[in-house]
Amino acid sequence: MEIESLFLSDVHLGSRHSKTDRLLDFLTKLHKKSNPKRIVILGDFVDGWKLQRSWYWNNESTLIIRKLFSCIEEGTEIIYVAGNHDEFLRQFCEEHRAVFGNIRITNEDCFVTKDGRRLLLTHGDQFDKVVRYAKWLSILGMIGYELLLHANSIVNRIRRWFKLPYWSLSKKIRREVKQAVSYLSDFEHCLSDYAKTRGYDGVICGHIHHQEAKKINGIEYYNTGDWVENCSVIVELSDGRLEVVNALEQNIEDLLDVGHREL
Repeated sequence: MEIESLFLSDVHLGSRHSKTDRLLDFLTKLHKKSNPKRIVILGDFVDGWKLQRSWYWNNESTLIIRKLFSCIEEGTEIIYVAGNHDEFLRQFCEEHRAVFGNIRITNEDCFVTKDGRRLLLTHGDQFDKVVRYAKWLSILGMIGYELLLHANSIVNRIRRWFKLPYWSLSKKIRREVKQAVSYLSDFEHCLSDYAKTRGYDGVICGHIHHQEAKKINGIEYYNTGDWVENCSVIVELSDGRLEVVNALEQNIEDLLDVGHREL
């Protein structure tokens, strides 16, 4: 089964917590096995907020960019939907999109699957009331999230000493907080309702760092997750099926053969 399209978001290049080594490994193995016809980046690929405060850019980040350009040279189309952390790109999107060779930068787009379904492409921050109406609160939340990620690194360093598998402390805490569960539900329903009113069959987004594939009121809802904690993507197979792939939970080669989860 060939991979037609790859969807990913929230890589946050420029953040020390971005798992650039894992993404580079994933893209390298994917490129060798099945170069996709298109790669859709659903925002926050580069963390402009972080880079404004303090510059951090490792070698893997450069190699990831080179890998994407290598795919472009072989005919892959890149669709880049700008997010809130790379909102500086939105100024280039007159009438929602800008085209630079085989790269299309847009604020919002329509994706048609191999089997004919129309899916809304968006980062999703427009449907986040915290980001939209109280950016200072969003920044405060980001600082708290950073502290959780630092604690997460320490916990997993200790776990590696005891040869235990990776475990996400920050994900565990967020799952236990009722307000976080309510926030996720509100975000998902708001975005699904918007897609429905626009006549779409579904939506693919990012932003909230929570990979998902489900139906909400008859609308297909997909979230790509992130490359800070989950290391997840969504792939479209040659028959039009969309599947969530988590590079932390399974062997990458097996994932490229089978996929992880179908809606």
